[in-house]
Amino acid sequence: MANKNRPLYILKYLWDNTDEEHPAIITDILAHLERNGIHTNRKTVASDLTDLQDSGFDIVFTKSRQNKYFIGNRTLELAELKMIVDAIQAAKFISENKSMALIEKVSALGSPHQSEQLKRRLYVEGKAKTTNETVNYTVDFLQAAINSKSAVEFQYLEYNAEKENELKHNGYWYRFSPYDLVWNNDCYYVLGWSEKHSKIVKFRVDRICHVKESVIAFNPPPESYDITEYFEQVFMMFEGKECTVHLLCDNGLMKTIIDRFGEDVETRPFDDTSFIAVVEVSVSPTFYSWVFTFGGKIKITEPTEIKEEYKKMLEEALK
Repeated sequence: MANKNRPLYILKYLWDNTDEEHPAIITDILAHLERNGIHTNRKTVASDLTDLQDSGFDIVFTKSRQNKYFIGNRTLELAELKMIVDAIQAAKFISENKSMALIEKVSALGSPHQSEQLKRRLYVEGKAKTTNETVNYTVDFLQAAINSKSAVEFQYLEYNAEKENELKHNGYWYRFSPYDLVWNNDCYYVLGWSEKHSKIVKFRVDRICHVKESVIAFNPPPESYDITEYFEQVFMMFEGKECTVHLLCDNGLMKTIIDRFGEDVETRPFDDTSFIAVVEVSVSPTFYSWVFTFGGKIKITEPTEIKEEYKKMLEEALK
């Protein structure tokens, strides 16, 4: 039986042991087959290798004094695997333990020689991994609820003054109709209709716990719901009252405005050194903090009530 499956043993050996920098010669393959009780010869192995290539397996052949063979295409190149590993390490919503487990699995997609390059530490500024080990289960549960248009219930975690996790509002059960999962600033959020808030809100997935099916009916998205628009207005500035705001910006900040609001943002020249940006935002303390970050290079010009509210916040901060 082993001899009958000889080509599979050869393919597995090449997959597990070779890449462009670590090819195998037929002597290596013969030794591997002998260790598995398969007795054959160089001509038969060479024929098996040709058959595998003809069957569509990317086995690269380099002609030399001792012909060399290695697996060429592994679906994902080493550089692509490195990007996936870096994304896993950077994602705050994935715990340290889960990150290591995922990296171990991703590394297996490369050759053993590449695997060690993938298991490296990535420095991420300000990285703070979640300690919630059930995030993957929560994501899976929420995605299934989105697909089936089912409402869910869950409790929500927050930190107390001692930096300890505790249930928000004494363990209140949120009833929620999920619409979309969004990854933003290395955090996972779920968007949907909250019965408690009577509007569309977002929750951090890594702070959700004890999620389960709800007895209430699913509340479908309103016709006006648009994930792209919601993202631009709420995720960029956090929740608050939606408003059209005019910003006077230094010319050097055009890239910043486009990065924040997209290429379709309405802009017009103001003078030789500045321009006006007309943006739709959810006005909140977070929005005001973002404006303040630029040290006067972005100014709120309209509407007057938003401008005055911002001024009042600055005055309160100085008291």
